[in-house]
Amino acid sequence: MAWRGQLSRNLKELRILFSPNSPSSSSTRGFIENNYKDLKTKNPKLPILIREATGIEPQLWARYDMGVERGIHLEGLNVEQISKALEDLTKGGGAFKG
Repeated sequence: MAWRGQLSRNLKELRILFSPNSPSSSSTRGFIENNYKDLKTKNPKLPILIREATGIEPQLWARYDMGVERGIHLEGLNVEQISKALEDLTKGGGAFKG
């Protein structure tokens, strides 16, 4: 999982949106509980924004250089699939570097 240390090199910001009570956000809540500390420890200067809003569909957004953003809907994904989606967004960020 060396890619976790690359987040701050490829991303400018990471946002995770989810509902605090919705069953569709349960995997996203589990991902945050299990991975936030490790991600923040390896990327202390990267803004990792956790946003809770009742009734919202779980989403993961990455902001790259020059304001480019990519997002993924997380509904129906398990914790491992969410981790893979974040890895893909992180590795994809290298393509936006000049």
